[in-house]
Amino acid sequence: MLTEIRIDGLGVISTATAQFHEGLTCLTGETGAGKTMVVTSLHLLSGARADAGRVRLGASRAVVEGRFTVDEVHEGARTAVDEVLESAAAERDEDGSIIAVRTVGSDGRSRASLGGRSVPASVLSDFTTPLLTVHGQNDQLRLQRPDQQLHALDQFASDTVDSLLRKYQKERRKWLDARNELLERTARSRELALEADRLKYSLDEIDAIAPEPGEDERLVGEIRRLSDLDSLREAAAAAHDALAGPADTPGEGGGALDLLGGARARIETADDPALAALAPRLGDAISVVVDLTTELSSYLSDLPSDPGALDTMLTRQAELKTLTRKYAPDIDGVIKWAEESRTRLESLDVSEEALAALAAEVDTAADKVREAARKLTTARTKAAGKLASAVSAELSGLAMGRAKLEVVVRPLVAGAQDSAPLTVDGQELHAGSTGVDEVEFRLAAHSGAQPLPLSKSASGGELSRVMLALEVVLASSDHGTTMVFDEVDAGVGGRAAVEIGRRLARLARTHQVIVVTHLPQVAAFADTHLVVDKVDDGKGVNSGVRALTQDERVAELARMLAGLGDTETGRAHAWELLTTAHAEKVGAAD
Repeated sequence: MLTEIRIDGLGVISTATAQFHEGLTCLTGETGAGKTMVVTSLHLLSGARADAGRVRLGASRAVVEGRFTVDEVHEGARTAVDEVLESAAAERDEDGSIIAVRTVGSDGRSRASLGGRSVPASVLSDFTTPLLTVHGQNDQLRLQRPDQQLHALDQFASDTVDSLLRKYQKERRKWLDARNELLERTARSRELALEADRLKYSLDEIDAIAPEPGEDERLVGEIRRLSDLDSLREAAAAAHDALAGPADTPGEGGGALDLLGGARARIETADDPALAALAPRLGDAISVVVDLTTELSSYLSDLPSDPGALDTMLTRQAELKTLTRKYAPDIDGVIKWAEESRTRLESLDVSEEALAALAAEVDTAADKVREAARKLTTARTKAAGKLASAVSAELSGLAMGRAKLEVVVRPLVAGAQDSAPLTVDGQELHAGSTGVDEVEFRLAAHSGAQPLPLSKSASGGELSRVMLALEVVLASSDHGTTMVFDEVDAGVGGRAAVEIGRRLARLARTHQVIVVTHLPQVAAFADTHLVVDKVDDGKGVNSGVRALTQDERVAELARMLAGLGDTETGRAHAWELLTTAHAEKVGAAD
C-alpha cells in the first residue's frame, strides 16, 4: 500500500506532500492544477522512462519519493517484494515501510534508489509491479490490443491457465530447439560435412601425438637441464670430491670429511675440558657433510646417462609445438579444444540415419506441444465465457445495462513465412510464446448492436467503463494492492458517473484505490478527498496537495458541480451527493 508521496520540482508542483490511506482516495482540482503530475510521479516510481521535459522550469531536477507498506497485500506480493529487497540489499525503515525515490535531472539523467540503496530504474519496476497498478488513458487504449486482452483472460483464469501455459512453453522450447537443429543440419549439410571432416582430421592429429596436461611446461625444464648436463655433472662431482676426497683415491684424505674426522680425533685426545667440549660440534659438522655427500652422490646417479635423451625430448617438444601453433597457446588449451571439438563433432552428424532420427525427435516434440496447446486453448475457451458474463454483469451496473461483452478465443493462423508453424487439428497455426490462440474482446453497446471489436465499437466513455468493469472482475487475485485510475471516468456523466463511483468504492473494500477525477459523482464516494490547488503569486504558478475536511469537501464538490461555487444551491447539491454516497457505502458494507 502507498502511504505517502513527496514531489519536488515536477511540472507545476514546486513541493507537495500527500498522505494516502486505505479505501478510496479521490484527487480533484481545477484543470491545469497539476493532478496529472501526481499520476506522473507514480509512473516514475514504477520505473517508467524519465522525461526531462517534466522537470519544473528553473529547477535542476525533479524528485519523487514514495513510502510503501506490504503488510496488507497478499502473500504472493509480499514474497515478490522481499525477493527484490534482498537482491538489491535494500533496507526497511524503522516502521517496516520501504522508501522508493526517483530523481530526474533537467539534463535528462535519471537516478533511482530503494530502501536507501541506489538501484537501476528497472528494480523500481520490479518492486512496484506487485504493489501498484497505474491506469491512465493510454492504458485504456492498450486494452484494445489483442495481446492485452489475452493477458486479461489469462489473469482471470490464472488458477488453471498458468500451469498449462508453463507446460506449453516448456514443450515449445524443446520442440523449437530440435526443429531449429534439424533445419540447420538439412540446410547446411554440405558445409557441416566439411566442418566434420576438418574436426576429424584435427582430432586424429591430436590423438596421434597424445599430449598430456602440462607436458609442454615440464619439457622446457627437462630440456634446459639436459642442455647443461656436462657442466652440472662436473660441478656436482667436484663438490662431492671436495667433501669426500677424490674418487680415484678414496680414504686417503684430502676431503673435508677426512679433515673433520682428524680434527675431532685430536680434540677428543686432548686433556683439556674446554677443548673437549668442542668435539660434539665437530660431530654435528661431520653429520652435515655426510648428508651432503650422500645427496650429491644421489644427484650424480640420477643424471641421464643416455646421450640420446636430449634429442628425444627435443623431438617431442617439436611435436607439441605443432599442436600449440594450430589449436591453442598451450597444451592444456589444446586438450580443452579437443574435448569441445569432440562434442561439436557429435552434433554434426548429417547422415541420412541421423537426420531421420532427429526428424522423429522433432515430430515427437511437436506432438507434445500440440497436446499442450489444445489443453491451453480448451481452458481459455472455457474461461472466456465466464469472463464475458462477469464483465457484462459489471457493465449493467455502470449504466450500460444492455451492453454485452464477448470474449472470443480463436486460432492464431500461421503466416506465409512463419517462424514456428504448428499443425493443430488440420490447421497450420503460429505457435507463439503464449500459445496458438488470439483473443478478441467484442462489445455490443446495446441489445440491437452487433458485437464488434473494442477498437471499432467503444467510445471513450464506454472504453473507460469496460476497463473498470474488467478491473473489478480481476481484482480478487491481488487483494491489498494499490490501483490508480487517471480520469477513468473520461467521457462519462450522469447516472454512469454515479455507478463508476459506486464500483470504485466497492473495489476499495479490498484494495487501496486512488482516482484522479473531474466528476463530483465519483468524488462523493471517496473515503479521503485530496485537492490539488494552483496558486499564481506573480512569480510563477505553484501547485500543492492537501486533504479536505468535511466542509471543504462540500465546497469542492459544489465547485465541481458546473462551477456553482460557494452558494446555498451548490452546497445543498454537494451535501446531497455526499449523503447519498455515504448511505450507499454503508448499505453495501452491511
